[in-house]
Amino acid sequence: MAASPPPRYSTHPCRATTWQWSYPLLLSLLQLSTLGVSALQKELTINVAPGNVDCFFESAKAGQTIDIEYQVIDGGHGDLDISFELAEATGRTIFADYKKSDNIHQFPVPYDGEYKFCFDNGFSRSNSKTVFFELIIGREGDQDDPAGWSDIDLLDGLTPEEFYDMKVQDMEDAIKRVRNNLTKARQLQDVLRSHEARDRNVAEENYFKVNVWSFFQILVMVAVGTLQVFMVKSLFDVDSRAYKLLTKL
Repeated sequence: MAASPPPRYSTHPCRATTWQWSYPLLLSLLQLSTLGVSALQKELTINVAPGNVDCFFESAKAGQTIDIEYQVIDGGHGDLDISFELAEATGRTIFADYKKSDNIHQFPVPYDGEYKFCFDNGFSRSNSKTVFFELIIGREGDQDDPAGWSDIDLLDGLTPEEFYDMKVQDMEDAIKRVRNNLTKARQLQDVLRSHEARDRNVAEENYFKVNVWSFFQILVMVAVGTLQVFMVKSLFDVDSRAYKLLTKL
C-alpha cells in the first residue's frame, strides 16, 4: 500500500498580512514617538529679591499664542503680591499688572520676535517673593494635534487588505486623547501643587505671627505682674522711694 503524501499546511492570509503590515506600522509609531511637542512649555519657581526685577526672554513666531499664568506662593512675612509686565523686546508693553497675587494672560503673536516677561518686586524693601509661573507658546491647534500627527501618513505603503485589517485612525485618535488628557492632568497637578505651596506658606506665616504676638503678650503680662508686686510691696515699706513718691501723689 503506497504511503499517503504528507499533509500540506497553508498559511492563513490574515497571518501573512499581519506580518506584512506590522513592520511599517512599527516604523510609523517609532516616528511618532520621536516627535516633540511643537508648543514650548516651561514651568519655573523663582525667588525675586526685594527691590529687584527679574526678566525672562522667549522667542515666538507669528500665528502662535503666548499663555502665561503666575502665582505668588510666598511673600516672606509680607503680602503675597508682585508686579508683572509682558513686553516686546523694543519695550512696548503688552500687559502690565501692579501688586497682584496671581493672574493669567493670553496674547496672540502678530509677528516674529522676542518677548520679555518681568516680575517686579521693586515696591518691597525687605520681603522677597517666591513666584511660580507657567509659560506656553504654541499655535491654537497644538492641543488638538500636539505632535504634528496631520503631517504623517500612517497608511502610506499599505495595501487595501492592510487598510481593512488595521484601523490606524482609531489608534491615532485614542493616542491623541490619552496624550491630551495626560498633558491636562499634569498641568492641573502643577497648579494644585502651587496652590498647596501657597496655602502652606500662608499657614506658616500665620503661625509665625501668632507666636510673635503671644510672646509679646507674655512679656507684657510678666512686666505688669512684676510692677504690681513691686508697688504693693512698696506700700508697706515707709523707707522706700516708691512709698514716698506715692504719698506725694
